[in-house]
Amino acid sequence: MILFPAIDLKDGECVRLRLGEMSEATVYNRDPAAQAKAFEDEGFEWLHVVDLNGAFAGESRNGLAVEAILRATKNPVQLGGGIRSLAQIEAWLEKGLARVILGTVAVRDPALVYEACRKFPGRIAVGIDARGGKVAVEGWAETSDLSATELARRFEGAGVAAIIYTDIDRDGVLTGINWEATIALAEAVSIPVIASGGLASMADIERMTRPDAARLEGAISGRALYDGRIDAREALKMLKEARA
Repeated sequence: MILFPAIDLKDGECVRLRLGEMSEATVYNRDPAAQAKAFEDEGFEWLHVVDLNGAFAGESRNGLAVEAILRATKNPVQLGGGIRSLAQIEAWLEKGLARVILGTVAVRDPALVYEACRKFPGRIAVGIDARGGKVAVEGWAETSDLSATELARRFEGAGVAAIIYTDIDRDGVLTGINWEATIALAEAVSIPVIASGGLASMADIERMTRPDAARLEGAISGRALYDGRIDAREALKMLKEARA
């Protein structure tokens, strides 16, 4: 069970949004690379990065900040936001990313996901962001008629490394992860699922250690870490002991 600290990038800064609204961004660190190194020093083993401007624009917009993060940390980094072509995927992997997260393009062009998985085995994740159970795209600006489970099942057998499932209605508001929906998704597919959106306290960390959450690869934490609602060292210790 992995706890992924999140760095969301807006205009080159490390921010957190509330309910996915770009107008409701709180700046937590103006130096994302320093934040990445700080997470590594606290003992985290992975890093989750999102290019928020890129998600809305449909192309990378915080490339310099991402490259600085890659130089600053030895931890594997997964990146999502605005990556919509095989050329972009290849370019980012060559720069040192461990995994690329495909979101909107997984809805618009699922064949690209299959092709990317064949070309870069183990290095492609699919981001499924849902509002009211329905998949949202284009930086969450549009909601489709597709359910999260329907989309996830499209990629069974494709070789997707992980599905990152975000409940938009809980993102950035510290109300707790939607465990019921997340675990149901994990039980519906064989692809590992990472929970995202709403992780609020050490109670959520404890919830990650329960038997029914064992199917999950882990969870992503943003605001709760930055606000100090989660003690990083205690959380990592709890998860390590649960794995033992």
